[in-house]
Amino acid sequence: MTRLLIVGGSDAGISAGLRARELAPDVEATLVVADAYPNYSICGIPYHLSGEVPDWRSLAHRSQTDLETAGLELLLCHTARQIDPVAQKLTVTDPAGAEVALAYDTLVVATGATPLRPPIAGLDRLGATEGVHLLHTMDDTFAVADTLTRRTAERAVIVGAGYIGMEMADALTVRGLAVTVVETLPQVLPTVDPELAALVEAELVGHGVEVVTDTTVTEIHHTGGELHVSGAGGFARSADLVLVVVGVRPDTTLATAAGATIGARGALAVDRRMRTNLPGVYAAGDCVHTYHRVLDADAYLPLGTTAHKQGRVAGENAVGAERTFAGSLGTQVVKIFDLTIARTGLRHHEAAAAAGLAPRTVPVTLDDHKAYFPGAQPVHVRITGDTRTGRLLGVQMLGALATGVAKRIDTAATALYHHMSVEELSDLDLSYTPPLGSPWDVLQAAAQAWASDSHPATPKAPGP
Repeated sequence: MTRLLIVGGSDAGISAGLRARELAPDVEATLVVADAYPNYSICGIPYHLSGEVPDWRSLAHRSQTDLETAGLELLLCHTARQIDPVAQKLTVTDPAGAEVALAYDTLVVATGATPLRPPIAGLDRLGATEGVHLLHTMDDTFAVADTLTRRTAERAVIVGAGYIGMEMADALTVRGLAVTVVETLPQVLPTVDPELAALVEAELVGHGVEVVTDTTVTEIHHTGGELHVSGAGGFARSADLVLVVVGVRPDTTLATAAGATIGARGALAVDRRMRTNLPGVYAAGDCVHTYHRVLDADAYLPLGTTAHKQGRVAGENAVGAERTFAGSLGTQVVKIFDLTIARTGLRHHEAAAAAGLAPRTVPVTLDDHKAYFPGAQPVHVRITGDTRTGRLLGVQMLGALATGVAKRIDTAATALYHHMSVEELSDLDLSYTPPLGSPWDVLQAAAQAWASDSHPATPKAPGP
């Protein structure tokens, strides 16, 4: 019987274990999970903290019973300490602190990522007891929830205006807190172009969130029963809760100590079968780099969707298959109050920095459906293509929740996946009815604007 060990109980690890069991029902699949919460949706944490998902147990993709019924042995609250790739053993510490050596035939490392800790004075000294939090695990979630209830928090400062920072600004505002977001860079949501970020900032401000950009937080201290946050340029705010969410880094310590090679952005290097350089050791998820289909190169894209796919590939190959990971496009979407903002592929500056690409980006604004049907709302699109080949390189999109941005970006992602040209978007046979769209969909009209000689900023979608 093949002994498969998996380190990590989140998206990649669970996907690997389940797929391995599907293909090889006789495999002995054991998951080493550092906490007591396997297969929980980290992406759902803001919606639990907002109160929109009241029961935290609802965040579990599958219950522990479901996983065990599928044939996975779960070693909860076990910490992986050392991989011996020669002896094919993994040393773990059990809940009592005793070391146990586990033998394996194949091993999947799915250790994920860890939150970045910026050099803020007081951050290492203060913690959940005082109301200062990172947010990455279920234990972090419970700590934030405790601050919100036990301390009856009324004011929050969020350090970092990326995806989690934006979602938590929404969540804590819904919860009734006065929220200040502080970002070192000149814009919120730095993964999209400034023109779209400005619309996001306006949405935040419109819902009462204070936005402070171009400001680096330098100190957090706790006096008089409240937190004081200070930073560059005289920035100073008091708060009951401080959330530091400035990004993540791949958690590679376990694998690199065993000799695993590092790849893009400090993540573990894997081939497209998710193999590391260590014999019999695979890796997947936020701890590894990923093949980028547009760049045709490795990048670091820590996304749940990518982790699920990589884990599935690793699980297949760990039991003898020969599956290749198709790659990622960095497709992302986020809800911020009443807006949806999404992107896929490359932004202009990313494409300009890539070898052999000559990008042009065209902005367009179009109604989501025919204007004569009530309720039409604008969708802002930024479409990037290669002027040498006409190839589609990337799309960014922003609109109200009802404008279908999330599904429209998926159309763009599908086109990117198949290496389509910008003009070929017009050939797609997309659905149409006046309450939901136009004969030329928003994405198609944007593509036509890019391809035209005049590149109009706001083309009018033709048709009845």
